[in-house]
Parts: sequence; C-alpha cells; structure tokens
Amino acid sequence: MPDPTRVNETKIVAVVNQKGGVGKTTTTINLAAAMVAEGLRVLIIDLDPQGNASTGLGIDASDRELTTYELLLDDVALGDVIQDTQTEGLCIVPATVDLSSADIELMANEKRSFLLHDALRQPLMDDYHFDYILIDCPPSLNLLTVNAMVAAHSVLVPLQSEFFALEGLSQLMLTIREVRQTANPDLRIEGVVLTMFDARNNLSQQVENDARDNLGDLVFQTKIPRNVRVSEAPSYAMPVLDYDPTSKGAIAYRDLAREVIAKNAKLAA
Repeated sequence: MPDPTRVNETKIVAVVNQKGGVGKTTTTINLAAAMVAEGLRVLIIDLDPQGNASTGLGIDASDRELTTYELLLDDVALGDVIQDTQTEGLCIVPATVDLSSADIELMANEKRSFLLHDALRQPLMDDYHFDYILIDCPPSLNLLTVNAMVAAHSVLVPLQSEFFALEGLSQLMLTIREVRQTANPDLRIEGVVLTMFDARNNLSQQVENDARDNLGDLVFQTKIPRNVRVSEAPSYAMPVLDYDPTSKGAIAYRDLAREVIAKNAKLAA
C-alpha cells in the first residue's frame, strides 16, 4: 500500500486553463480545502502573478516577502516560502505581481522549464508529508504554466459552462502533448471539471453534453454549480467549505475531492 508520507507519493496536480474567469483559482482553493477535510495535507503553489489564491486564503500582501518568484529565480529553499493558512493542514507558497516578469527572466536560464520541478523535489519535502500539491497556474500557456506541467503528475482543467468553452481546449491539449514529448512523458490529464454550472440553463446542459461526447471519462461526474457562496468566500479570505460548509458549492467541492482521491487511489493500486 502506498505510503502518503513519502515525498514520491505526493501527487502534484497543475490546475490549468489559458482562459481567465473559468474558476481556476476558486477550484484550486476549494478542492485543496475539501481534500484537507478528507484528512489529507495539501500545499498550494500560487503561480499566478495576480496572487488571487494567496489573497483568497488570507495571506496579506505584507506577509509575502518570499514567494514563488524567489523559489523559481533566486534559488530560495522551499521551506522558506511555505506558509500556513487559517485552514489547518493547508499550506501555500504565495505569489505577488513580481511573478509577472518571471517569464522574461526565465528565458535566459537553460533549465527554465524544470525550475519548479526541481524546487518541489528538494529533500526537505519529506518533512512536510503533503499528500497533494495543487499548482494554481496563470491564465496563459506561458513558461510558468509549462513549469507547472513539467513539475506535475497530472493536469486538472476547470471548464466554464458557457459558449465557446471547448474552443481553447485544443491548444491546451497540444501543449500537454508537447510537454509529454519533450520534458514529462508521464504527464496525464487528471480530468476536466465543469464549473459555474447552472442545471436550469440549456447552455450549461449543452456544454456538458459536448464535453462528455468529446472527452468521455476525462470529464468528472461532479459539476461545480454557479453558487453565490462560492463567489462570496474569497472576500472573507477563506474557502467556501469554511465560509458556508452546507452550501451547494461546498458540497460539490467535497464530492470533487472524493472523486479525485478515488481516481488516484485506483491508479496507485
């Protein structure tokens, strides 16, 4: 039976979609919190220069002296950039706008695509016993996102239940294929999760049908509903599971966490 305390058993998942506003950061925060509610330890890597995951988990800008920027570009030890959040068992490596220049600075580094991969495999990771590391990627297929894919075991794609939702997926799939061919042959697609889903809306139903027709079992059974509590929670700097644990959004993220955990357990068996 796999030992979740061993670093090589830590599952690293990149949460990716090059389109903005699809629920990527919301999914990262709330999926992580739901995994913690299942008894796991989780680390979020905020790789988005907007730093919304950091803000959404209550990390004040003044407390972000060491961030993913320093982790990638200044060779700072991972232990120096990890911060606890108000949710016990959930930690984060925060981000600031400094990360917006990282793409240009990384170009000069011959190991530019492997910096996050190497940072997340430092020996001291054994001390933290994380079961999952979730990487919140920027809304673009840039070098930061490539770093996340090279570092990750799998990619989770939030897909907004709106018109043209599937259009950007083809470019994302091509990027995943390219990363497999050049840097990370074992990278797999964790799954596609439908976000902002409104069961009363014919368009949401159509997007779901199209996604399942095109992607089959890659689409999670769990759908994340359009829910005001999910939208409100970040303004209180907490996951929706803490803000309103009985809301439809909180219940959906718990279901998604169980689905992800079960899928990985089956693969490990």
